[in-house]
Amino acid sequence: MEMKTKINQELRNRAPEELTQLILDNCHCVNGEIEGLNDTFKKLEFLSMINVELSSLARLPNLNKLRKLELSNNKISGGLEVLAEKCPNLTHLNLSGNKIKDLSALEALQNLKNLKSLDLFNCEITNLEDYRESIFELLQQITYLDGFDQEDNEAPDSGAEDDEDGDEDDEEEDEAGPPEGYEEEEEEEEEDDEAGSELGEGEEEVGLSYLMREEIQDEEDDDDYVEGEEEEEEDEEEEEEEGLRGEKRKRDAEDDGEEEDD
Repeated sequence: MEMKTKINQELRNRAPEELTQLILDNCHCVNGEIEGLNDTFKKLEFLSMINVELSSLARLPNLNKLRKLELSNNKISGGLEVLAEKCPNLTHLNLSGNKIKDLSALEALQNLKNLKSLDLFNCEITNLEDYRESIFELLQQITYLDGFDQEDNEAPDSGAEDDEDGDEDDEEEDEAGPPEGYEEEEEEEEEDDEAGSELGEGEEEVGLSYLMREEIQDEEDDDDYVEGEEEEEEDEEEEEEEGLRGEKRKRDAEDDGEEEDD
């Protein structure tokens, strides 16, 4: 697939100025030059053209926002001065697997003042004696060469850098504290909870008092009922006794009458 066709495929009906990254790996460059890429891709921050048979950067458009450029496994041997002109804010450059043979081919990179990381794996220049020391001396702005700094400390990957940025943002949010009014809302909620607790305790006390009064009233009613039954029984006993006395008086009177007849 030609590079121009690959670019149209990557756009997917989007405008070039909307893209921030573009991956054109493994497509084909006609005559070893860039095709289909122009100044309308002005927001690009990441561009990858790995293994596209690229031999010249002469047709590279102005990409002022470009930070990372992947050019590994191509046929580039020089002409790097165009990078400082077209991509002045470049921070990461990968030229691994190209035809870079000596330090002179890299001198143009001195003008990339923001360049921090450079990869030259599998380039002939890596076979030079004191290769690493020479590169760090030539390009004093870079921090990492082939993934390591001058003290052989490994470079963090882009994911780790993003995580660190995220952690810093989280720390800033923690230090900033809760939003205004948040503490006041918490205090109001606590006061409402306390009031609810007091009200609940009061309701429990009222409920207990009510139950106790009900029990007392029931006991009093039971006592009154028992007393009433006892009074009725006493009245019945008195009536029975009076009836018996009346019958006895009647019999006595009859007996007296019989005696008089005799």
